[in-house]
Amino acid sequence: MLNIAVFGSGAGSNFRAILTAIQQGDIPDARISLVLSNNSGAGILGIARANALPAIHLSQKQFPDERSFAGTILSTLSEYGVNFIALAGYMKQVPGAVVAAYRNRIVNIHPALLPRFGGPGMYGTHVHEAVIASGEKVSGATVHYVDEEYDHGPIVLQRTVPVLPGDTPESLAARVLAAEHEVYPSAIRRIAEEERTSGHHTA
Repeated sequence: MLNIAVFGSGAGSNFRAILTAIQQGDIPDARISLVLSNNSGAGILGIARANALPAIHLSQKQFPDERSFAGTILSTLSEYGVNFIALAGYMKQVPGAVVAAYRNRIVNIHPALLPRFGGPGMYGTHVHEAVIASGEKVSGATVHYVDEEYDHGPIVLQRTVPVLPGDTPESLAARVLAAEHEVYPSAIRRIAEEERTSGHHTA
């Protein structure tokens, strides 16, 4: 069973897609145990509370240094029995100590087909602007494992969408977001199924 913590900074639409898939029984071996945001006003926290899920605001600004911040994240994850982390629009780099503690247990979604159009500064509208400027005919969404480098870890699953003549960053973003909402629950279902069939038991 994946006991998932979802980290997010914004509206939480990918979190909602994952939560809906779990609620509908599409991901039978997973549950969301915690939602964490660096932004106290984030929509993702509101969605969590509306679904009676623990919703916690934790920001680096509340702590004197990254070490104490990371320690509090880790103790909070432990308190809620979290064994897997899904980043859903989390606009901060996850502290290295957390990445190390959850090695191969953290995934992220990126609004392009990695390894292209990833890395520092490649987020939100910047990604879609770069894709259009490059003349690419295809874009999409990538779910990948998280390591110490931005947008770098092994790819779990990708979904492609066409880049259409006359696309703006906004129109392409809307098409990619729809793909994200399909591919992220599918990727988590695949990981959960692999755990079950491999007999790898996570508490």
